[in-house]
Amino acid sequence: MKLPTAFIEKYRQLLGNETDAFLAAFDQPSCSGFRTNPLKNGQPDATLKTASGKIEYVENGWFGKVDGKSLDHVTGWVYSQEPSAMYVGEVVDPQPGERVLDLCAAPGGKSTHLIAKMHDEGLLVANEIFRKRANILAENLERWGTRHAVVMNESPADLEKQFPQFFDRILVDAPCSGEGMFRKEPAGIEYWTPDYPSECANRQRKILSSAMKMLKPGGTLVYSTCTFAPEEDEQNAAWLLDNYDLTMEPIKKYAGMDDGRPEWADGNPELSRAVRLFPHHIQGEGHFIAKFRLQGGSVMPVSAKKKSKKKGKQRANHNSITKEQRTLFEKFAAQTMPSYQANHLLTYGDQLYDLPKGIDEIAQMTILRPGLHLGTFKKNRFEPALAWALASQPTDTDHVLSITLDQWRQYVHGDTLQLSGEPGWQLLVCQGHVCGWGKLVGQTLKNFYPKGLRSRSLYFLERSCNQPNESRK
Repeated sequence: MKLPTAFIEKYRQLLGNETDAFLAAFDQPSCSGFRTNPLKNGQPDATLKTASGKIEYVENGWFGKVDGKSLDHVTGWVYSQEPSAMYVGEVVDPQPGERVLDLCAAPGGKSTHLIAKMHDEGLLVANEIFRKRANILAENLERWGTRHAVVMNESPADLEKQFPQFFDRILVDAPCSGEGMFRKEPAGIEYWTPDYPSECANRQRKILSSAMKMLKPGGTLVYSTCTFAPEEDEQNAAWLLDNYDLTMEPIKKYAGMDDGRPEWADGNPELSRAVRLFPHHIQGEGHFIAKFRLQGGSVMPVSAKKKSKKKGKQRANHNSITKEQRTLFEKFAAQTMPSYQANHLLTYGDQLYDLPKGIDEIAQMTILRPGLHLGTFKKNRFEPALAWALASQPTDTDHVLSITLDQWRQYVHGDTLQLSGEPGWQLLVCQGHVCGWGKLVGQTLKNFYPKGLRSRSLYFLERSCNQPNESRK
């Protein structure tokens, strides 16, 4: 790999005798991995058979690639994620019932990890400032089967006004110079200049300033990057310690993980509590992780909430569910999903959502997914959403229809199926995987798999192609 001369010279000065091994790692293949989904009702056996080994520091982590068109992936039983990136979620270590913020969350690898560790209990706010990436984030969380995640599309500066001292834990997986991902994403080299890490560090400090205003006294902040640059790593950690009443928490280091380098910042020995992941020491890409705790008596200055809408910002209006809509929903739920207990039903247009506990006032926020998407109101009827199916277990209803793998391929292709069973709405299950809704009329199963997700190529595959949906996050 051809690296910038200035980059090589910089790390020769920083790493000394390690430099040759460090640079040689860029010519090695990038590393792939995946996590299994503990929120589902089983193990993704087909994908696990292809794994090349277990990742020691992640309970549900494996080395290997994910078939992006497989049943395991499409139904959210696995998430493809770079192995080093997985350790961030382990360090955050959110607990069930907590309020957690993933401030720079797209495409969703770390958010899915966090909500899984929370057992899908409490509240996860997953935010992404860029709309297209926020849409991908929402899709990945939906496929993962989450009920207690809210996806937002706000800037950190706007978000801080809505959640003053609100969160128990905040993850800032900051946009960075991406040096640690050069061998996985070589295009990133084109953007690198000697000044780029400093430019990124300045932006990161603005994001961190917003995060601190949203952190509860006694709360935990985890700051991570996928770069080797000290300007963005130890020097930003030192800046946090200098400007806020924070202490660094020790992070467990497994074989191949390195201490932070105090000498690359201001020499504060606390910085050694951070963890560095170098590709010449560990099977993975480059990462930096630091964990902080805000002292219990600390109070961060917060900005006053503003009721006026930001110019150019489009926020969807939500409403309470009407009496007629509630009747339609409750009729469906009583017949098909009688065990479901809703928290706070609200509508965006004709779409029905269940807002999780812990968040009430959302009028001034740009929200793409206000909790679990339950379905759509049509004329005199209610149609359940795929998200509700993927967040359900086969035991949640008596209206379950088992389909074969070939029938599943037809289903995600958009075809109707010829099946026998009880008339009405059915939760479709293939090899234990809940995969969507269908409505049985006579012996014809009407297909309600979302048109935007249907795949023509999938049905005609004799065997699945290896198309990993990989992401550093």
